[in-house]
Amino acid sequence: MRHRSLLVLTAVLTSGSLALTACGSRSNSSSNDSKGTTVTIGVDAPLSGANSATGLGILGGVKLAVADANKNKTVPGVTFQVKQYDDKAQPATGQQNATTLVADSSVLGVVGPLNSGVATQMQSVFNSANLVEISPSNTNPALTQGPNWGTGKKVRPYKTYFRTATTDVLQGAFAADYAYKTLKKKKIFVVDDKQTYGAGLAAIFKDKFTALGGTTVGTDHVNTGDTDFSTLVTKIKNSGADLLYYGGQYDESSLITKQLKATGTKIPLFGGDGMYSDTYITNAGASAAEGDLVTSVGVPVDTLSTAKDFIAGYKASGYKGDYQTYGGYSYDAATAIIKAIGTVVTNGTVPSDARSKIVDAVQKSDFNGVAGHVSFDQYGDTTNKQLTVYQVKSGKWVAVKTGTYTG
Repeated sequence: MRHRSLLVLTAVLTSGSLALTACGSRSNSSSNDSKGTTVTIGVDAPLSGANSATGLGILGGVKLAVADANKNKTVPGVTFQVKQYDDKAQPATGQQNATTLVADSSVLGVVGPLNSGVATQMQSVFNSANLVEISPSNTNPALTQGPNWGTGKKVRPYKTYFRTATTDVLQGAFAADYAYKTLKKKKIFVVDDKQTYGAGLAAIFKDKFTALGGTTVGTDHVNTGDTDFSTLVTKIKNSGADLLYYGGQYDESSLITKQLKATGTKIPLFGGDGMYSDTYITNAGASAAEGDLVTSVGVPVDTLSTAKDFIAGYKASGYKGDYQTYGGYSYDAATAIIKAIGTVVTNGTVPSDARSKIVDAVQKSDFNGVAGHVSFDQYGDTTNKQLTVYQVKSGKWVAVKTGTYTG
C-alpha cells in the first residue's frame, strides 16, 4: 500500500506447504497474527506514454480493490500489496515484465495487460508458471479461443488466462449493426493501426458491415506514434465515405478526427473501446470530436448501483487515469484473484502449489462485481456480454445504446 512498509517474505517448507511469515522470522505469536503474510498482486499496463490514461485507470482499479480487501480483512492472515509494471504498450516490454512477475514468489496473480498485442507475448510466460492472469481490457478473440476461432475451431491456448472484457467478435458486430441500422450509414472507410487489437476489430466491423449491405469505399493503415495524417485524411475526404471506422487506440484516432474535420469533412469517426477515454476528446478538441462514436464493454459504470462505492473511492483516492473505461473491470479482476486466494491460503499459510490452485479457483468465480456479474466460460472469457455505444455530445461521452449483440 502507499507509504506503508512492506513485509518481507520468507519461505519455509513445512509438511508439504510453503508457509510465509512476516519480517523473515516467526514472532512469539501464531503464524496468523495481526501482521500475517504479504501477498502480491501484479499489474501490467501502459503507465506512461501511449494509452497511459487508460492504463493508469486499470492500475487505480486494482489498487482500490486491494485497499478494500485489506480494510475488510477479506482473506484472514493476508495483507495484499500491488506491484506495478509499465509495459509502455510494447509487447517485448510486457514479456519482460511477465518474466519478472513470475520470478517473484510473492506474486499470486496478475491483472493486465491493456493491449491484446502485449498479451500475446505474456500468456505463455504466465502459463508456464501456473500464474493466473486476468485482463480487464483485452478483446481479441484469439487470446482465449485460439488462432482458428473464425473457422469455428475454438481451442483454449492457455488455462491461466482470463478476461473480464468481452471479445471483438461481439463488439465489432455490435458497432456495425448500429452504424448500418441506426445511423443509416452506407459507405465506410476503414483504418487500423496494424496492431493485434486494432486490426482485428476493424476486420470484424468491416466484414459485418458489408454483410449487412454496406460498402467499403477504402481501407488504410497507420503506425502507432504517427501524428501527421494529411495524406490519409485526403484519401478519406475524396472517397465519398459517410463514416470512418478506426481500429486502434485514442492516441492516433483523436488526431485523425481533428485533422479530418479541419478539411471540412464532417463525417463521424467510429471506433472501439480503445478510444473510449476523455483523453480522446481532450486531444481532438471538443468541436472536432463532436458526433464521434465508440463501443465499449459493459454498461456505463456510473449508471450501476453496484459501482457507487467504487467511483466514490476512486475519486477520493486521487488515483490518476480514466477509470470509466476499464477501472471497474480491473477492480473486479483483482477481486476475482483475491477471492481465489482466499480459498487457497489458510491462516496465512500459502501451499506450495498455490498458483495452480488459484487458477482453478478463478475458473470457478461466481460473484456480482462492481461492473457486473463475474464468471468465466470454458475459454476463460467473461460471461458478461453487454456492450454500449457512446457518442460525443457537447464535449462528453454519452451512452446512446446498451445491449447484447445476438445477431
